[in-house]
Amino acid sequence: MVSLNAFLVLGAVVFCIGLFGALSKRNAVSILMCIEIMLNAVNITLVAFAASLQQQHSPTGPRLTGQIFAVFIITVAAAEAAVALAMIIAIYRRRSTIDVGEINLMRW
Repeated sequence: MVSLNAFLVLGAVVFCIGLFGALSKRNAVSILMCIEIMLNAVNITLVAFAASLQQQHSPTGPRLTGQIFAVFIITVAAAEAAVALAMIIAIYRRRSTIDVGEINLMRW
């Protein structure tokens, strides 16, 4: 069985990869993908903690708290992606670019 520490390290590494990508990319779609990677890293740690707590002791049955939070995060991430992609499409139609450095929303 894989230990909790392995999952936490995996979550931390995936989160750092997403954070580095979000801070270093200039394309708005790439930044959104990196944010999704960071949310998936959080899901990994939530499910790992839930599984770890369930293995320790569970007299009342299985606890699905981590899995339920992960489903909520996936739902919020899907809604965020839909709204953000709609905004990016609107900006692209107006400006003909999705480069974050060239988008200045104060000057239409």
